[in-house]
Amino acid sequence: MMIKKIASYLTFWKKDEANKTANFNLKVMHKINKISIFIFLLAIVFLLVRYLIALV
Repeated sequence: MMIKKIASYLTFWKKDEANKTANFNLKVMHKINKISIFIFLLAIVFLLVRYLIALV
């Protein structure tokens, strides 16, 4: 359930229909948040793969 929420937040291709009056700063803040969450998830996957390779 939580992964589905994160995946829906990280989709860059959805349209912002809910908040048409959002200013530029708010839009940029959300894009930066999405990028930082994506990089964090990539780092977790990288560490997990590195750990699993070390076990072999």
